[in-house]
Amino acid sequence: MNETLPPCPQCSSAYAYEMGALLICPECGHEWSPAASADAATGASEDAVIKDSVGNVLTDGDTVTVVKTLKVKGSPTGIKAGTKVRNIRLVNGTDGHDIDCKIDGFGAMQLKSSVVRKA
Repeated sequence: MNETLPPCPQCSSAYAYEMGALLICPECGHEWSPAASADAATGASEDAVIKDSVGNVLTDGDTVTVVKTLKVKGSPTGIKAGTKVRNIRLVNGTDGHDIDCKIDGFGAMQLKSSVVRKA
């Protein structure tokens, strides 16, 4: 048995143990494979590259342009194509919304990287 097991990725408990091909945390009940924990240790699953609609790599602080008109709930006009969005922040959002930004006239919102182009 390997005495240097990685901590639980969910609760960071040091009491993980092996059961068959999985590692198990007795505190939170989380189960994971040792290969997944090796990927996390090398950073392979973290810091995924986020690209815009044409394949340019996006970074925090970039200025982007919206490439198609977007409907916004509660707004009669929505966001028109060609609207510039300054100082974006990349996040790990929900439903593919990976850009956090503030748009003039609309306020703070999240956008998908597939509907913007780097300016």
